Amino acid sequence: MKTLPFGLDIGAHSVKAVWLNRENNGFFLKSALTYPAPPRGMASESPVDQQEMAHVLRKIVSEGKITTPYVNIALPESQVYTRVIEMPVLSDKELASAIYWEAEQQIPVPLSTISIDWSVLRRPQDGQITEKMTVLLVGAPSSLLEKYQKIVSLAGFVINSIETEVLSVMRALIGTKQHPPSLVLNIGTQTTSLAIVREQIMIFTYSIPMGGSAISRAIASDFGVDISKADEYKKLYGIAPNAGGGRIGKATEPILLSIFTEVRKAIVFYAEKYKSESSIQQILLSGASAKLPWLDAFFVAVLRVGRWLQAHPAMSKVTSKIKDRADRLLGKNLVIPERETSSVFLKNISAYKKKMQESREGETEEKIDKPENMPG
Repeated sequence: MKTLPFGLDIGAHSVKAVWLNRENNGFFLKSALTYPAPPRGMASESPVDQQEMAHVLRKIVSEGKITTPYVNIALPESQVYTRVIEMPVLSDKELASAIYWEAEQQIPVPLSTISIDWSVLRRPQDGQITEKMTVLLVGAPSSLLEKYQKIVSLAGFVINSIETEVLSVMRALIGTKQHPPSLVLNIGTQTTSLAIVREQIMIFTYSIPMGGSAISRAIASDFGVDISKADEYKKLYGIAPNAGGGRIGKATEPILLSIFTEVRKAIVFYAEKYKSESSIQQILLSGASAKLPWLDAFFVAVLRVGRWLQAHPAMSKVTSKIKDRADRLLGKNLVIPERETSSVFLKNISAYKKKMQESREGETEEKIDKPENMPG
């Protein structure tokens, strides 16, 4: 009998593998490892570099004691095209013909270089002729798929399935239809992906070319240190308002505000398109940069994401800590409305900037040589 495949994510700086086993009504974690990616990684076309990547895959599987040869691959969002589109109600045969015309409007490269796949997310019931069907359209460069196939084969494994990162994250975080309307934010190294999910159906998604590496570069530039040192600062202090005399918060602020502006646009889009539906109740953070200290408090401070957590007693201690940090970021000016509006968002952003400026003016800047010397 075919064993359950393991999951593989080949990133710009690391390779991650996870292996699960079914147990009762859920899954049991059998193995999970992260390993540094080769310097040139998947970007290289050199056979030598591809052999090196295959060697890393074999090593991580061996150390993780993963015994199945079957693997599920997650493709990086920066290299694929994921769209949720609305189309007139069509049969499967009609859709198979029409989807390529739609793909030409959605994908900005020649379709001759792209492999296309699609899935009907929602088809209206018979009789609802005025409604449209919702279709997930995914396009990936054929050359990219061939490269993954070659490297995985060199490592001695067999690809079981391929999907995009945002789809993998969504399925992992949204377990049931009872989940409230949610926004999934996956902050990767190079890109940040957003997806709005309602009743386990993704109704909106897109990516922006900004992620954890941009934050590290901003810190490195401001402090005059290399990227590895900047990564240490980022992981240890995050965007804490007083860290480094407030300089870390100042360096990362433009990047974070850019990401949060996109989040706010997505929330407003949902509120306007689904006026009669429940508003987005939670934002789910994923990706390595999701663990950035004070990032959760920043979300609570500039958006309206505290309400759902506050309704769950099991999260009371976590929520209290986040809310306290958000109050420190904004003073006591936090606004959490029932539905997101531009005026509330701008009010929270203004309060945050004012509080950060006051924090910096009250701190004495000091030269920083290593994380241990940084003020908390």
